[in-house]
Amino acid sequence: MADLELACVGADADRFAAAPTMNLRLRVTETTGTPVYAVALRVQIRIEPLRRRYDDAEAAGLVDLFGERRRWGETLKPLQLAFATQMVPGFTGATEVALPVPCSYDFDVAAHKYLYALREGSVPLLLLFTGTVFTGGPGGVSVEPVPWHKEASFALPVAVWREAMDLHFPGSAWVRLGRETFDALYAYRATHALTTWDEAVERLLKEADR
Repeated sequence: MADLELACVGADADRFAAAPTMNLRLRVTETTGTPVYAVALRVQIRIEPLRRRYDDAEAAGLVDLFGERRRWGETLKPLQLAFATQMVPGFTGATEVALPVPCSYDFDVAAHKYLYALREGSVPLLLLFTGTVFTGGPGGVSVEPVPWHKEASFALPVAVWREAMDLHFPGSAWVRLGRETFDALYAYRATHALTTWDEAVERLLKEADR
């Protein structure tokens, strides 16, 4: 039977993707010398917040997720970032492939709130692997599962996520609004002859502070 070792060895922002995307570089090693025809790889990617420290500004940005610092011993739970798939071409020994991971400004998703709150350092990731391995030998093609216990940790630089977002939304963030709320905001902007959405929201915020 084939025996795979999997590791994440790097990451970068995909500059040519149609939407914000990070590429995690996976190194796949077959340790028994068995030729691998292909691997249909499935990866569950989790954020493990307990594995890093947070400054005061980051802690303030995480209140919505985890509450005040005094509660973090109970609330700092793993967050689901993404499920990703990739076909690994045939190899003998070891190979590297890029695993595309889509990024988003959907603030209804906990993982994206978490990423937005971080300013520097790294994001502690855990990659959990499953899938199917196609190998060759004297008896022909063999099909084997990737064992459930295969996993890898990786410290994703926060700068990589920010670069992936800035390539498509430079200096911007997005908020999803209900249709009625958007219509009301649009009418407010038109009524007051405001040229941008930023102006409309800034004016409303100033009025709310009076």
